[in-house]
Amino acid sequence: MIDGIFMKRLLWVVSKIIACVLCSGTIAFGQAAVPFITISPDSRANGMGEVGTGLADNIYATHWNVGGLAFQMPETTKQLNRKVGLAYAKWLPQFNADLFYAHAAYGQYVPSLEGTINVNFMLMNLGEFKRTDFSGKVLNTFRSFEFALGFGYGTLIADDIGAGFQLKYIQSNLGAPVNAQGSGTGDGIGRSVAFDLGMLWRPSNLDLFGWDIGDKFGLGFNLANIGPKVTYLNVSDPLPTTLRLGTSLKVLEDEFNELTLAVDIAKLLVRRDSLVNDPIPKSFITAWEVGGIESSFGMEYWYEKVVALRAGYFTEPASVGNRRFFTFGTGIRYDVFNMDFSFIIPTEENHPLGNTMRFSLIGNIP
Repeated sequence: MIDGIFMKRLLWVVSKIIACVLCSGTIAFGQAAVPFITISPDSRANGMGEVGTGLADNIYATHWNVGGLAFQMPETTKQLNRKVGLAYAKWLPQFNADLFYAHAAYGQYVPSLEGTINVNFMLMNLGEFKRTDFSGKVLNTFRSFEFALGFGYGTLIADDIGAGFQLKYIQSNLGAPVNAQGSGTGDGIGRSVAFDLGMLWRPSNLDLFGWDIGDKFGLGFNLANIGPKVTYLNVSDPLPTTLRLGTSLKVLEDEFNELTLAVDIAKLLVRRDSLVNDPIPKSFITAWEVGGIESSFGMEYWYEKVVALRAGYFTEPASVGNRRFFTFGTGIRYDVFNMDFSFIIPTEENHPLGNTMRFSLIGNIP
């Protein structure tokens, strides 16, 4: 027989352990739930040091800056500019566990809405667990996983400014249904809904000390994962509400070569410790008392718009996790497909994210 209070505590502990192994940063210290929704599906951005707020120019824009959907328009109004995206990563390979992350997306331009819509689904598989009683007897096994379903829309609100929003349903299955008798209505499933807001400025004409950077410069803002807390039984944790600012600049463009530089900064807008658990929107202010801002720097080089090489660096203060790692990646364009690959090299040995490789594919549907 399983004690109900024990199971509640166990589920809370499991949720914290999972958060720790998914992301080793502010979120990893238990400040926020469902950290998997902060994982980028875009191997292109991953290879550039986790930057994308000022770029957001592909189907994965819903993660970095949903406002970027506004610029994904067809060349003529008779086209729909339909795209599909698939991404996969074996997560935390250092642990030799069966964790994996998968993402699928579909987007297209809708003339009647004067904008682009995007439907996406992400899944984090956490593997199989055994449930035992106090004597150690195995009662059953269950699979733990988390997923989110999103719907995004972006449109131009000015010639050079795009705005967008995304709605999400989030579900976290950390345990099998339990109650004081080991079965019944209680469960280890947390649910929530959230929304994102984003804007992207891409000026068609902009002079910088005599250099026209029109159509080469991007400046973006995104506020993601705004919503109610996730509750497992009687334990509640806030969503990882995150503010991102980013910029990008194409510094070289000729017949054969393109070079783009990008910078992102991000702040987790969560204030939670043993004494304080501030709700939204109060946490938008109090989170700054904690400090800690992520910084990302990246570059991308294309040769003949066929082969890409990427590199980047990600860092955050020790007070919020002390993650520091280099990223590298490559990309290939073939016919209607873009294939991207990236991997992480931490600055410390035996880091949980070491040897993590990510793959993503984008297909343009005629």
